[in-house]
Amino acid sequence: MAELKYEIKEYIGVLSENAKGWKKELNLVSWSEHAPKYDIREWNEDHTRMGKGVTLSQEEFDNLRKLMLGEPVDLGGDDVDEAEILG
Repeated sequence: MAELKYEIKEYIGVLSENAKGWKKELNLVSWSEHAPKYDIREWNEDHTRMGKGVTLSQEEFDNLRKLMLGEPVDLGGDDVDEAEILG
């Protein structure tokens, strides 16, 4: 299996810590030298091992923030009238 390349570009903060000392963190991470994305996952103390997580683009992160604040999210789609489609 190929080595996974990553670089934590910006540490944002800890969301929680489990009994083994792993911390669930929010960071900006560059995976395989691509543009950094917001990343939520568990890390060991020295960030050499990680658990499964989720990555979010800037737009997805902004939408998540809006949802958490109870604000509407515009996904950019056109409003469609079902009556016109089913005609």
